This record gives sequence, C-alpha cells and structure tokens, in this order.
Amino acid sequence: MKTFKVLAVAVTLSSATGFAFLYSGLYPMGADVPHSRLTYWSLETLRERSIARSIGDLQVPSLDDPNQLLSGGADYNEMCTGCHLKPGAKNSEMTLGLYPQPPNLANPERVQTTGVPTLAAAREFWIIKHGIKASGMAAFGKTHDDARIWAMVAFLQKLPTLTPSQYQILTARNGDEPDGHHHDDGGRE
Repeated sequence: MKTFKVLAVAVTLSSATGFAFLYSGLYPMGADVPHSRLTYWSLETLRERSIARSIGDLQVPSLDDPNQLLSGGADYNEMCTGCHLKPGAKNSEMTLGLYPQPPNLANPERVQTTGVPTLAAAREFWIIKHGIKASGMAAFGKTHDDARIWAMVAFLQKLPTLTPSQYQILTARNGDEPDGHHHDDGGRE
C-alpha cells in the first residue's frame, strides 16, 4: 500500500510539474530558436515511428510509367519547390525560414541507398497524403487523389538524379493535361 501511495504522489507531482511548465510559456516556440536536443529527438522519433507504423500495409504500385513522371514532375514544380527545392538550388526564403528546415529532395546525396525503395516510396506517399503536423508539410490527400500522389512519388524517386535542364523538361506543364490544372489564358495568344 505504501508503494502505491508513493507512486501516486510521484505521478501527481510529475503531472503538476508538466502542466506548470506547459502553462508557464517558458519554452521558446519561435521557428528561429531550435528545439533542445531532447525535444528534437523526441519529436523526430515520434514522427518516424508513427510513419513506419502507418505505412506497414501500404501497397506500392509500379512507378515506372513515364506519364507518372511527367505528371508528378509538374505537380512537384508547382507545389513543392518553394520548400523542397529543385536541382541546382541550395535554399529558398521558405527553407531558410522554416524550422525544422524541410529536406532538399533534389539533393543528389538523397539517391536511394536503403536497399528498400518500396519503403521509401511508401513513406513519401504517406507524407504527401497526410502531411506532418507542426512542420509546414501540408496534407495533400484532401486535394489530390492517390494516383496523383503516386505520380509525385514516381517523380521524387528520379529527382535527385536530374540535372537542372532535365528537371526543366520533365516539369513543364501542358495546359491541356487532364489533371485539373488547365491554365486558361483568357483568350490571349
């Protein structure tokens, strides 16, 4: 019975201390002040374990269709380059202002080396579809169907190997594409 009382007091004190810290406003929340190592490690571990659990049963389709590459490239160019960059870019105003800084997905050092490309593809699909809380990564599953997201994943698989010229060719959008992005020029030529 004594052990139970000691445990109950310890839990109560720990909870009270935690709530006092939360309500104190002492923890710096500005994106220009990095997290402590413990906080960063905790958030990163929570994120990675959550994603790993969530993609466990995800079936990765074939990502070899050239049309996927073209469609996904155009979407990436329009939606992602401000944060995740394109070949030849080292940073942007967005990358410099976000914390944590988003990964440079065009970085040649990012070429798949895990030996399990389907896990990387599943992870990328899940992140694009569901986003990451409190990171600036939007959840595009609300505006894009799975096929369109998989096309972006297909493009991401090739992105680190592209030169700036290849990137420009693969990301050009044809105004008549059936992806809902027809760009009306208002009758101008």
